[in-house]
Amino acid sequence: MKARNQTLLTGAAIAAIMASAMPAMAQVTEDTAASDETSTNEIVVTAQKREQNLQDVPISMEVVSGQKLADFNANDIKSVMNYTPNVFVQSTAGNDVIYIRGFGSPPANFAFDQSVSLYVDGVYAGRSRQAQAPFFDLERVEVLRGPQGALFGKNTAAGAVSVVSAGPTDTPEGAFTALYNFDHKGIDISGYVSGPITDTLSARLAYKVVKQDGYIYNRATDHDDPETKQQLVRGTLKWEPSDSFDFTTKVEYANRDVVGGITVSNPVDSEQDPRTDRYLERSELGDEGNRVESVMVSGTANIALGDYTLTSVTGYSWFKSKIVNGFDQTIPGTGGAFTNNSVYNAFPERFDQFSQELRILSPTGRTFEFVAGLYYDHSNYRLDQLQGFNILDLGGAPYFGRIDSRFNQKSESYSVFGQGTLNVNDSLRVIGSLRYTHTDKEADFASRLVYGPFPIRPISSAVGSLSEGNVDPSATIQYDIAPRIMVYATYGRGSKSGGFVSNSLGTVDETFAFDAEKSRNYEVGLKSTLFDGKVIANVSAYDTKFKDLQVSVYQPEVSQYLTGNAASATSKGIEASLSLFLSPYFDITASGAYQDLKYDDFPGAACLASQPDTCDPATNNLAGYRPVLASKFTGSVTAHTGFDISEDLKFDITGIASGRSKFYNADDQDPRFGIQKGYVKLDLRVQLADQDDRWHIALVGKNLTNELTTGSVFRLPNPITEVTRAIMYLEPTRNISLEAGFKF
Repeated sequence: MKARNQTLLTGAAIAAIMASAMPAMAQVTEDTAASDETSTNEIVVTAQKREQNLQDVPISMEVVSGQKLADFNANDIKSVMNYTPNVFVQSTAGNDVIYIRGFGSPPANFAFDQSVSLYVDGVYAGRSRQAQAPFFDLERVEVLRGPQGALFGKNTAAGAVSVVSAGPTDTPEGAFTALYNFDHKGIDISGYVSGPITDTLSARLAYKVVKQDGYIYNRATDHDDPETKQQLVRGTLKWEPSDSFDFTTKVEYANRDVVGGITVSNPVDSEQDPRTDRYLERSELGDEGNRVESVMVSGTANIALGDYTLTSVTGYSWFKSKIVNGFDQTIPGTGGAFTNNSVYNAFPERFDQFSQELRILSPTGRTFEFVAGLYYDHSNYRLDQLQGFNILDLGGAPYFGRIDSRFNQKSESYSVFGQGTLNVNDSLRVIGSLRYTHTDKEADFASRLVYGPFPIRPISSAVGSLSEGNVDPSATIQYDIAPRIMVYATYGRGSKSGGFVSNSLGTVDETFAFDAEKSRNYEVGLKSTLFDGKVIANVSAYDTKFKDLQVSVYQPEVSQYLTGNAASATSKGIEASLSLFLSPYFDITASGAYQDLKYDDFPGAACLASQPDTCDPATNNLAGYRPVLASKFTGSVTAHTGFDISEDLKFDITGIASGRSKFYNADDQDPRFGIQKGYVKLDLRVQLADQDDRWHIALVGKNLTNELTTGSVFRLPNPITEVTRAIMYLEPTRNISLEAGFKF
């Protein structure tokens, strides 16, 4: 533990040193900075709806290349955490949720819109199961921290993640990669072919197949949970009949079948010490697991209107899924004894969405530049909940029953937006943005007793609708203090629409709806590229405040979630990164963040485990308390070195150390089982390849020190179960793979 804390403190120290060193960096002479014009380490992004060098964008953001994700066999958004401080992805059996600067939408209420929205090739994907296929064959992933309402639009109160897939190439090429995971005992095969079909038409076809066992041994089924079977395919066509018009269409299909879950038992009177085995029998609802099928289609057209560009982005997405949950039956501290499978649930879902965006982009190099546009989307969502109970002793008698509920929602929104940049002179720019979004939703909820002597939860129904408008402005001043050194100051606001409680039994009209969530952000930053691009140093400081924060908190006593709005919370912190490209054979990037996040006011909150027994939710207020899942320190270091073995062969080593300080991951913040200790995870890739990268062989290790960490935890109490225990969601353990591939 001491070594872990020292590593984390070192990362924090790096961030602090960088922050204090920035004024000195700004003193670099104009002659030296001018030589940086030939930098070869530039990253092009589209965070402001036009192609720009990352270092010219006045936003605290990180960019992860598709190659870097592929090198470490990334299959989902959680992999991005390794490279982006102040970003956390919570793992549960229901939804994986993205948090930025400590803010996100809890996974318990399935109908929550996300505070951190995902965009795939410019198309909004507000639900996690909309976007399985995008995490392969990527060009890059852009992570934007802080409210992004003005340009990205709806539901970006905490930030946005933009996934850009690889497109067709001008020349014929292809690749094939096969990986065998020794610990998960399975394969991961991927590849693509790309190139021109005619003088005006090019195409790309990419695919990925995964079949691997899990990392938790289930003694009841003699199976390694969770086993994953996944098939992904994406086809892309790009048509360029002239210099003034191009059209790109993409079709993605994903089919994912997961057998088994990731819950393990832990005592409620001791700190987290997760096991890598479990005992879970098949329930009345079927085998535990998750089956998802999804489709995403997009079409992007660019039309030159003189010096201006008109862009149309059309999107359609659809998915259906069914999650069956169970909870480890192992009785902690007994050497493997187990109780009965007393509570289980399932969540079948169906979703479809259509979206359309039109925007006009002005040319660059003028005194005033702008982007303006219109956006519309429509979606339908249905969620069924199947809640089963097999309790041995409920008030002196056994209870066997099941309650089902159904939630339906229709949503429609439209917005108008614009951003203008006034180039006061060659060094000073003033940027203003504004978006108005109107959202209409209507929903209904109803539950029923399927079987059982009486309903163990209230049988209820609810109907509701909402119509709301939100205005999200931002203003930025950007100044170049030297040719490659820029400072900026930003004020921005974001919002997330209100909604409805989708899967809490007992919901009625009075508790059905919750209000919109709004955020405000102040941020200052510095971005610098020095010494001909060999040094890139960035730092930002922020103050982000949320009002009417949407929360869903687990209450162990009734095994239910309390969903609604907390009054307000504020996050203040510093984010910094430093990249050193010391030679063609060695580079290193370190990034770190510090945040101080607290509730400003949270009346009517569920009582925490650390509060007195006399605590009453009706009068409780969590003002001054830190929300769950929020670490003070996060950071990562990526180092790469390589050398030539001969004229034909080269050797490369890439290592990643990523970590965070301790945080609560139980809603009731129990000081015993509810704290995930600070940790550092180590990943390593060792590769042998030919000089032209036509083939490679690599050994890939992830979580090499085998840190056993949990994404979330809750208390399963008596009498719902015979033995009260903590249920933890265990994250992947150490695994080592052998990879081989070739390009043509």
